[in-house]
Amino acid sequence: MRNKPQVTHRPLPSEITPLATYLNRRQVLAGLIASGLLAGQQAEARGTPLKYAKNPRMSLKESSNSYEDITTYNNFYEFGVDKTDPSENSGKFRPAPWTVTVSGEAAVTGRFALEDLIKPHALEERIYRLRCVEAWSMVIPWVGFPLGDLIKRLQPTSRAKYVAFKTVMRPSEMPGQRFPVLEWPYVEGLRMDEAMHPLTLMAVGLYGETLLNQNGAPLRLVVPWKYGFKGIKSIVEIRFTERQPPTSWNRSAPNEYGFYANVNPAVDHPRWSQATERRIGGGLFAPRQPTLPFNGYAAQVASLYSGLDLTRNY
Repeated sequence: MRNKPQVTHRPLPSEITPLATYLNRRQVLAGLIASGLLAGQQAEARGTPLKYAKNPRMSLKESSNSYEDITTYNNFYEFGVDKTDPSENSGKFRPAPWTVTVSGEAAVTGRFALEDLIKPHALEERIYRLRCVEAWSMVIPWVGFPLGDLIKRLQPTSRAKYVAFKTVMRPSEMPGQRFPVLEWPYVEGLRMDEAMHPLTLMAVGLYGETLLNQNGAPLRLVVPWKYGFKGIKSIVEIRFTERQPPTSWNRSAPNEYGFYANVNPAVDHPRWSQATERRIGGGLFAPRQPTLPFNGYAAQVASLYSGLDLTRNY
């Protein structure tokens, strides 16, 4: 769900469609397609069910957005710049088999099959708020494991001050990469203490199923107190580094997108206010609500930035 410097106000069918209704609609569509009544269209795929435990300690008590909201309103520029492009243009993307390369300042490096990275970890569901720079938000039931647990297994050295991530580069399957909207492949990074924080999640699913292509399959980052563009998708490389790594949006527009990207209602984007937000799924005319510092996670993470000027380090 990456950020695009534009606010869109188009009403979506998902604004009023609960999950149960949506699933029933999918079944009807599948039947119509099978009978040839909707030639040229395809039923939306579903993920594979996952085994996981719910984690109420790390979860919001708010209701999650519908499955349709979460899977049809996305920022994933590798598939196009409009919110519906990822769900419409990601059908050719193949998230399996998948490998992740680990490099840099760590004792355990190399190329690993995704299953080998995930296998030692117990998956859990966490309900997190996702806040995007365009002043919209969702509440999503992610399934994954703490990034910090993986980092401990990889044994970074004392020289590792940051963790850098890279998205796969496949323009044949990701049509957005054929255009220089950003400098490809997409890259992101965290300070080591941010990466080790127990809220930071390596997500492999949502709504109890594996991620769909448009949501960052098969492996993505979720950092709930930061703007959504920090949540890099379809990760193929993890690198431990002594120096702050480049990040795609900061490299593209450094006056608009800082390295830290902590949700801060007091720091506006140069072209719009960040003081309020609109919850996707609430309807086009739903009242806006105040943006919460650190996206509502201030009690857990504000101490990470003690003494740091959050206006200059945006």
